[in-house]
Amino acid sequence: MYDVAIVGAGIAGSYIARTLARYELKIVLIDGESDVGNQISMANSAIVHAGFDAPSYKLKGKFNAPGCIMYGKVCEDLDVPFKRTGSLVVAHTEEEMMKIHELYQNGLRNGVPDMRILFEDEVHEMEPNLAPDICGALYAGDAGIVSPFELVAKVAENAVDNGVELRLDTLVEDIENNDGSFTLKTNKGNIEAKVVVNAAGVYADDVYEMVGEHYFEILPRKGNYFIFDKECGDLVNNVIFPCPTKNGKGILVAPTVHGNLLIGPDASPTWKGDISTTQDKLDWIKENAHKNVPSVESCYRKIIRNYAGTRNTPVKTEWTTTDGDFIIEESPVKNFVNFAGYESPGLTSIPAAGLYVVDEIILPILEREGVEVKPNENFNPKNRKHVYFNELTEEEKRELIKENPKYGRVICRCETITEGEILDTIHRSAGATTVKGVKKRCRAGMGRCQGGFCSPRVTEILSRELDIPMDQVYYDKKGPAFILTGKTKDVPEQGE
Repeated sequence: MYDVAIVGAGIAGSYIARTLARYELKIVLIDGESDVGNQISMANSAIVHAGFDAPSYKLKGKFNAPGCIMYGKVCEDLDVPFKRTGSLVVAHTEEEMMKIHELYQNGLRNGVPDMRILFEDEVHEMEPNLAPDICGALYAGDAGIVSPFELVAKVAENAVDNGVELRLDTLVEDIENNDGSFTLKTNKGNIEAKVVVNAAGVYADDVYEMVGEHYFEILPRKGNYFIFDKECGDLVNNVIFPCPTKNGKGILVAPTVHGNLLIGPDASPTWKGDISTTQDKLDWIKENAHKNVPSVESCYRKIIRNYAGTRNTPVKTEWTTTDGDFIIEESPVKNFVNFAGYESPGLTSIPAAGLYVVDEIILPILEREGVEVKPNENFNPKNRKHVYFNELTEEEKRELIKENPKYGRVICRCETITEGEILDTIHRSAGATTVKGVKKRCRAGMGRCQGGFCSPRVTEILSRELDIPMDQVYYDKKGPAFILTGKTKDVPEQGE
């Protein structure tokens, strides 16, 4: 019997697990995917928002700014690439400048530090490539950029290192309410838990309806993105937002923490699991990015990938009044906690929201049920450092290769990722088991050729290190997405 079972190993579920690991509890983190952070947390804008958007009376407004402030320490402890670039919400008209002033006042209410309103000359001095008709902007210096897939992997790793059990490829098919505890029925057997935390992303409403009556709905929305080659990475220095509308924050133009350029996303209703891209939406993104940064057009030949991700927007129904806000609560079903509708600024808010749900909701439930909650004296918030070979000095590279020759074998030419780095990602406690898992953790396959050169080498390494046949190495999840089906011909051994 587990004290807490967490359904969903995205950023929300993984961070809640890590936060709970501060205590001597029996915790299991469950996900139906082959890796952590494989859905919403995998494909998003990678922006750490300053916190001036959401109204202060919403949970989004409550947790965004504190979460942003906490990010520096979190990423330092977890060894995750993070940079405070600052952000600009730009205005083209006097009417939009009025909205800029509203955002500024809302940011003050939310406790956002380092904000100021810039006028035309200041904006263009800060960002020379902005459209000439931009007449002002809201600057927020605390905003930043992060690698979301590396973040989730490192959060999950730290949770496991501190005693959390991680079960992947484990799909929750039904939940039995035992009046004080739960039996989670999965494709890999039953799991008993005193408390269940529902952090299942776009499937959170489906998971809740396994134990309770329908009272909230998740509307999946899809957003398309472009990633540009690093040659375009210095087009802007800050995250550039248009003036927001009732439909959202709009098309952003932003550097990435690894030196690329990103534009997107749009937002359109879709079905759960849909991450297909469409030409009309991609064209619309280009058109709108061009309005704020016209010179982005010169970079279109440097696009190396487009992709789409989903968001789990909670919608108001006759059963609930979520009004598009996070749903963080002990649900009407006793001992069942919903952490749902967790869309933007969810990635930013998680350090603060995760602490809240643990300290104010989950621990009181456990204490109410007679569970003795004691601090985990051995909890270590820090991860073992990952070696980023390409960031070392020439002398450091020579010393490392002398110590471990596998760091001298470059597997991914575009990103200069070595075999030593790939081995490190595989053999960590929440390590990679697929080609995509390696790609997410150390960027092998993230460069110009998008894995065209290195994927066969990565497949070989996974096969060897996991001791499985090469035709059982998958790009992503298990199933039809195989890479190899068998040999084209049998080659006789030498001497036969």
